[in-house]
Amino acid sequence: MLKRPLLSISVSALVTAVAVASLAASFQAVANDKLVLYTSQPNSDAQQTVDAFQAAYPDIEVEWVRDGTTRLMTRLRSELSAGVSNPDVLLIADSMTMESLKQEGLLQPYLSDERQAHDAELYDPEGYYYGTKLITTGIVYNTGAEHQPQSWQDLLGSDYEGLVTMPSPLYSGAALIHMAAISANPALGADYYDALHANRTEAQGGNGGVFNAVAAGTKPYGIVVDFLPIREAAKGSPVAFVFPEEGVSAVTEPVAIMQDAKNVDAAQKFVDFVLSEQGQALVSQQGYLPARHDVTPPEGFPARDSITLMPVDIEQALEQEAALKQRFSDLFGG
Repeated sequence: MLKRPLLSISVSALVTAVAVASLAASFQAVANDKLVLYTSQPNSDAQQTVDAFQAAYPDIEVEWVRDGTTRLMTRLRSELSAGVSNPDVLLIADSMTMESLKQEGLLQPYLSDERQAHDAELYDPEGYYYGTKLITTGIVYNTGAEHQPQSWQDLLGSDYEGLVTMPSPLYSGAALIHMAAISANPALGADYYDALHANRTEAQGGNGGVFNAVAAGTKPYGIVVDFLPIREAAKGSPVAFVFPEEGVSAVTEPVAIMQDAKNVDAAQKFVDFVLSEQGQALVSQQGYLPARHDVTPPEGFPARDSITLMPVDIEQALEQEAALKQRFSDLFGG
């Protein structure tokens, strides 16, 4: 009489164990199909990027966190110090931050096949991070201004004394990379900022403030990132943007996979997507210059091959970051 109940219990236990194992496997599959993204993109751009990626990969759920690069890195480092690594992928403003993370061993390499359609100087040769767009820094002027500057040297002339404003590298990553690029340019050099100071150029926080000042006519000329004046000029703002003769600097909004990423396969798919023709077409639709040279730029931008990029040695710029910021602070204040 005892054997049959024992057999019944054993079978029941076995069924339960199989069910639990199946459920656990199901949860694991769900976990493996979830991608965690940390990004500094504007909210609307981040949502569009995530939506487009999920349309291409509907089985991958994306959880994303958005903040400015500085605050995002503060959060990430706080998590890492607590022994937690949350994001699988980073999509942030500048390559100097990525280079710092690479040197700390916090990123993993991935040689995406999509890199073949990108200029080699726009990504890390070992595949630790890839530029996804070009946000260049050039000259903006109010269309009511007396002059139309075409070069960086123009801004040093007496006609521009006290009439130029620019973002501070103490607040803007794009401005910091611009200062590094200008300082390394043989035709301009580190003394260029001394000359700007001597010509009473005004420094303020970020690119938004510079654009607003020029659009309002408070300052007729400015140094600013491209998409703000190009986008607003199309809406009727009285501004024009110039890609100076000597070239422009650029931040590339790089993408990278964390060393401790939990979902490496999904992370690699995300990197491939943002570098792909489809992903780069989205960049253009959002109003930015694509990193990929076979994708048409948005309206208002010249052809990619007509834009001269000033080279920046990111490793060297990272080493010089403190010195560059101190030099700027000494000249223009904090």
